[in-house]
Amino acid sequence: MTNKLEGPTLEGALVRLEPLGHHHAPDLAVAAEEDRGSYAFTWVPRAHEVGRYIDAQLERAATGRLAPYAQVAKATGRAVGATAYWDPRFWPGTERLCAVEIGFTWLAGPAQGTGLNVESKLLLFGHAFEEWDVARVDLKTDARNGRSRAAIEKVGARFEGVLRNWSQSWAPGEDGLLRDSAVFSVIAQEWPDCRSRLEARLKREVAGA
Repeated sequence: MTNKLEGPTLEGALVRLEPLGHHHAPDLAVAAEEDRGSYAFTWVPRAHEVGRYIDAQLERAATGRLAPYAQVAKATGRAVGATAYWDPRFWPGTERLCAVEIGFTWLAGPAQGTGLNVESKLLLFGHAFEEWDVARVDLKTDARNGRSRAAIEKVGARFEGVLRNWSQSWAPGEDGLLRDSAVFSVIAQEWPDCRSRLEARLKREVAGA
């Protein structure tokens, strides 16, 4: 790959991760409004903001620092959320990717707990470790977001600490403020165990859906 982050389409049994585009806007506008109860600390647009949201993600993609995806439920063919690869780091003087972050993730309320997000993580981690041969995958969330932190730990990522005043807050009423970010990671040596845990969790969620 070049020193520009480019994510291919990734497909599992339940979800297909498609490079984000404006053709996903109608579905995402519906998905974003289905149940907003879990979005307190997450950047999720309102229905009327989806066009600008996609524009912003594509602008980030044009810098080479972001590869945004729509999460498409294969059962319906509808986009039910979004995610992304983000913040690539390359080995000095090479085009070889050293580390990458998974972020900008959200999923419609009814799609949560159905296995879609778990399979998305399995696909994203798998591609990063097995195709790009990265040494590390990062995940970050608002340090106050206990639900997100618990979900990240369940996929096998290790908590590394809190970066104070690290990035823009997405919490309502906090425009222009910075948030503390809880940092997690999976390193290459941990990936086989992490993969097994994700596969087992996926089976449980599918069985219980």
